[in-house]
Formats: sequence, structure tokens, C-alpha cells
Amino acid sequence: MCPEVFEAVTVNPGLADLYRDLHSHPELGFQETRTSSIVANRLSELGYEVTTGVGKTGVVAVLRNGDGPTALLRADMDALPVKEDTGLPYASTVTATDDNGKLVPVDHACGHDLHTSCLLGAAEMLSADRASWAGTLMLVFQPAEELGAGAQAMVDDGLFDRFPTPDVVLGQHVAPLPAGKIAGHAGPSYAASDSLRVRLIGKGAHGSMPEASIDPVVLAAETVLRLQTIISREIPSTATAVLTVGSIHAGDAANVIPGEAELQLNIRSYDARVRERILSGVSRIVSGEAATAGSPEQPTITEIERFPIVVNDAEALGKTLGVFSDWLGAENVLDPGAGSGSEDVGVLATSCGAPLAYWLLGGSDPSLFTTGDMTDPALLTVPSNHSPHYAPVIEPTLTIGVTALVAAARTWLPAA
Repeated sequence: MCPEVFEAVTVNPGLADLYRDLHSHPELGFQETRTSSIVANRLSELGYEVTTGVGKTGVVAVLRNGDGPTALLRADMDALPVKEDTGLPYASTVTATDDNGKLVPVDHACGHDLHTSCLLGAAEMLSADRASWAGTLMLVFQPAEELGAGAQAMVDDGLFDRFPTPDVVLGQHVAPLPAGKIAGHAGPSYAASDSLRVRLIGKGAHGSMPEASIDPVVLAAETVLRLQTIISREIPSTATAVLTVGSIHAGDAANVIPGEAELQLNIRSYDARVRERILSGVSRIVSGEAATAGSPEQPTITEIERFPIVVNDAEALGKTLGVFSDWLGAENVLDPGAGSGSEDVGVLATSCGAPLAYWLLGGSDPSLFTTGDMTDPALLTVPSNHSPHYAPVIEPTLTIGVTALVAAARTWLPAA
């Protein structure tokens, strides 16, 4: 293994400017046209074979460097419908029209601008130093991770038919850990997530005449309460799962009983059997409560988005984190345990049958922490991903992120 693996790379000073530019110009899922154009142009200048429009707005770049295995390095590019409140000079003021035709503020509140910048920085380093590795680099800049749809869209668009089949899938996600730390967990690492929309049908009436109604507000309230018993009474106490009703809407006036109500709920789970049991319970309870209320129509349950469980291959992750430990020191490589967040990077690995090594990249100001490990109380107070206050510190996050990707690539594509 090359000794350069264990040394921080020298990042192009212009990479920080690129990051600030991407942060100022966020784009929603499947709308990443400006971002993908910047990515494609830079990779073309570096000598990669570049294909755009994969999975609508995704970019794939391939660099062949002699005989050897193929490593896929992935970064996601999309942003969130969040109004940024960081006060940074490069904060986003962008708005865009979402899939429902609504004008929304847009913010890189999850850090995908950093992911994109880090992978472009690594692409530059690996292109410039081809003596340090051998094989094929396959860089995937993915759209619409926040929608849980981008990875599958790229696969459906022939990702593994049109391009090399990788021997490993590698990637990282910035997190509210101290910058300078990396964390990874073997096995089920990130939860499956199912978001559902439930439409409950009642019968509207004047608020003074409830006897003429079938009140969907009461029906919705009963349904919400009954749904909570799925976790507490229907799955094993040793299983980990969450069911959250995050939205409830019915009516627009105090003196009118509306004709219908809508719930939006989210389920997190780590086991396929537990997931199926929860989904079955949701269907049974929704239908049962509607029948009890005398609903004139069957309720409907519609999937909003779905993320599969992310499973890190123990051997692949151990091999990768071992390199990081040699470089950063074992005290700076943590095991965060299984996280309740969700990701679609696992789709890339399962679709091609390659092992996955996916890690967290610390991105928060280290001065805010005391112990700097997974017991640190600051983890509950520092701004986290999806918060309007979230923005990673640019350094050392950018340099550590670029170095991690370069080190991982060289580990899996060793020079002869």
C-alpha cells in the first residue's frame, strides 16, 4: 500500500470557493442542472470519460488506469426545501418550484454540496497521481437522494449496464461530529424509511350539527392514537423501530366539519420482517378505524418515498476504516452505532452485488465539543443535518473529506 494513503492531500485552494458557490446555488432533487453541469465540465477537464443525464440529472465519470479492480465513489448533489438561517456570507437565498408546484426556499442543509466538492477534489488528486493506484475509477454524482429516488433512477437508467460493474461502493456523509473525526458502523447502519400519506374519508356538515356528519377529525385522532400501539404492542421489545405522524390536516374553519382528513407518517426500521409487520399494522388500523367510524369510502394509503436499509459490509468497512485509523489515529475513527437516518446509497451496492463501505465525516467546529466521541453531550446541541442552521466548517472538513476518498480509492485500487 502506498504511504501517501496516510497523508492528508494538498487540496486545491479553489475547492473552497467551489463549495461556497455550490452552497449559494442549491437545487432540489432531479433539478440539479447547474450542479451537474459544473461537475461534468470539471471532470472532462481532468480527463475522465463523462456521461451526463444518467437518472435524469446524474453524472457518471470513468477513469481507466490499467488493469485492476473497479471502485465506485459516490456523492449526492441535491438540496432541501429549507430556508437557510446560518448568517453565512454565502448563505442560500434561492427559491424553486417543488414537485407540487409550490415555490419553496432551498438550502444545502444536508451537506451534499460538501460531498460533491470532496469528490471533485478527490477526482483531481487521483487524476494527477495515477502512479499511486491502478484499475478503474467510477465516480457517481447522484441526484435526488433526499427523495429516496436518485440511486434507483440511475440504476434503472442502466448504470451497471452502460458502465463498469464495481468491486466496491465507497462514499461518505458529513455529520454533526467534530471536524477531524470519521465514524462508521458495520452491518445495518442506516434505517429503512417509509413515508406514507393516509386519506381518511368522512362526511362534512355544519359544526352545529355533528349528528349529520361522519367526522374525519375524530377519525384522524383515533387513528393517530391507535397507530402508536404498533411500536409499543406489535413488534418485539428487542427490535428498533419508529413510527411518527408528522402531519395532520383537516378542514379550514372552526364551525365546519370537513369531509376528509389527511395524515402523513414516517416509519423507520432495521429489519425487513419488522418493516412488513409495521406496514401491515398501519393498513389494518387505518381500515379498521374507518370502518368503526362508518366512513362512506375506504381510506387510501399512498407511498410518498421509501429508503431501503443501508448495510455496510463488515470486511469492506473494516478495511477502509483501518486505513483511516492509520492516517488519523484510532482515537479519531469512531463507531456511531446504527443511525436512524436514511440513505439510498445502499441501492447502488445491492443492485450490482458489490460490498458497501460508507462512513460519516465530521463537519462541526471541534471547539464546540468536550470529549469528541459518541458520548459527547454537544452532539445533542450542535446544529445537525436538515436544520436551517446547519453548515459544516469548511476546514478541516474539506481536506479530511478529500483525503478520505483518495485514501479509500487507493486502498481498493492498489498500484502494482
